Amino acid sequence: MREAVFSALDARGSIAGSRVLDLYAGSGAFGLEAASRGATAVTLVENNAASASIVRLNAQTVLVSAPHPSPMIVVHAQTVQSFLASPTSEFDVVYLDPPYELDDVNLAEDLRLLVPHLSVNSLVLVERSTRSLEPHWPPSLTFERKKIYGDTTVFTAALRP
Repeated sequence: MREAVFSALDARGSIAGSRVLDLYAGSGAFGLEAASRGATAVTLVENNAASASIVRLNAQTVLVSAPHPSPMIVVHAQTVQSFLASPTSEFDVVYLDPPYELDDVNLAEDLRLLVPHLSVNSLVLVERSTRSLEPHWPPSLTFERKKIYGDTTVFTAALRP
């Protein structure tokens, strides 16, 4: 699934030179893959302290083999909503892989809080169980596509000026 998602993003020219935000990062696989594919800055947000430590170790491994100049990789061990409530830079590609138990109301709130952190024409990808409904997008995000990969669905929306 991740390879298919990155193939689509690469075809759009969305990764090289981009600023990527990986929310609910888990192991950091999405953000670190983006770093290895030419993203200039990657921010990973993971609330679980043990997982955030693993992400930091994984980031060091990626940086050793990253193309030069190396991307900037930052890991935040905090909740997604507290991260989004604080001032940050703008992002071009955002990937949300919330736990399946996160309800639609909290996901909608995450997306609402995310909007001020998006650059013009940025992409937002949300990974959910195929049993989940399409996310409730804030008015400034326009739904683009839904792609099903077995038990997982990836929804894509774009910020439009």
